[in-house]
Amino acid sequence: MGGGRGSRLSPLTDKRSKPAVPLGGKYRLVDIPISNCLNSNIGHIFVLTQFNSESLNRHIADAYSFDHFGGDFVHVLAAQQTAGGADWYQGTADAVRQNMNYFLEQPYEYFLILSGDQLYRMDFLEMLEAHIKNGADLSIATTPVGRGTAPDFGIMHTDDNSRITRFVEKPSDPDLLNELLMPATLLKANGLASDQERFQASMGIYIFNRSVLQECLDNDLVDFGSNIIPEAIKDRQVFSYVFDGYWEDIGTIKSFHQANLDLTENIPHYNFFDVENPIYTRPRLLPASKVNEAHIKQALLSDGCIISNATITRSIIGVRSHIKSGCIISDSVIMGADYYHRDNVAGDDDGNPTEITIGENTRIHRAIVDKNACIGRDVIIDPGDRIDEDGPYCMIRDGIAVIPKSTVIPDGTVI
Repeated sequence: MGGGRGSRLSPLTDKRSKPAVPLGGKYRLVDIPISNCLNSNIGHIFVLTQFNSESLNRHIADAYSFDHFGGDFVHVLAAQQTAGGADWYQGTADAVRQNMNYFLEQPYEYFLILSGDQLYRMDFLEMLEAHIKNGADLSIATTPVGRGTAPDFGIMHTDDNSRITRFVEKPSDPDLLNELLMPATLLKANGLASDQERFQASMGIYIFNRSVLQECLDNDLVDFGSNIIPEAIKDRQVFSYVFDGYWEDIGTIKSFHQANLDLTENIPHYNFFDVENPIYTRPRLLPASKVNEAHIKQALLSDGCIISNATITRSIIGVRSHIKSGCIISDSVIMGADYYHRDNVAGDDDGNPTEITIGENTRIHRAIVDKNACIGRDVIIDPGDRIDEDGPYCMIRDGIAVIPKSTVIPDGTVI
């Protein structure tokens, strides 16, 4: 599912869809679920797109080209007008419903439905095995969460055999939460202390039997979480599959910033260095990064960078970043660039190309610098104690300064 508007990640999603947002210096968010599928030997993948989908469509076309003889594919299904209707996707369930004719062309027995904007690593075949063993009509992946974060999720309540008996969207009432606690037998089965307070939060990952998916969508309900799942629980065999690994729903600027910076830790929660389960992305064939007298501590450097006498601490440096002498970058995500120079037409700077760089003696702290931003010399970017604020070159969200894509910041600017 890659068609959501992703408004909470604005301005990163102003010019691209949420699954197309860069991650970890060289990847896109959509690479995570696609790679999880490929590593689980699932090779028939459809990506449903809608808002600002051009860059996502292009990335998928460039990254996931299989040989002509294997049969695997990653196909984009963009929202479109058809003889059956002219409306855009009205929700997650409606998006699947509008494309059912494509899904039913082949004799697939099970359908795995994923979100395109989460950070996790899962073997979906293990979930499928549990689905079949339970005799389930529908299985929902859940992650155990504490009382403090439970109100941020849809919470499932199950019996001792993991069959879901109740679903409540973002419960906050303490008495209601008490009713939704994980059974002690499930806590023990998942390696948790029986006296811990844990709740089963929906991860938005579903496995449907073929006929069940058809029947559940034979209506005008538009969303899985709000509509389809509560109805299915009433009269179908719906089971929870408890996932105890790292999982992050990257839904806000704060969570996006934290998830990226966590990758710089000595032992990050999410490991891109797993050779048995690699994360795939578009091969750019860039040169190795060149570092000249820089001081770098706890950082990820992507391909094709040029860094000269800079100080970089706890930061992500994206592809083709050109960071000049005297720069100090800390607690920041620099997304890099799609090219090294911005071509100008005649009459605009006399037609001479503009280098995409972070200029000399610039200081950047607790920021996200989107792709192709040109930052001049002696610029200071630091949100300080500001939480939400809009300016001509920067938007502060959740206490983090965000420089929108392709912004040009003049020399000496203080943000």
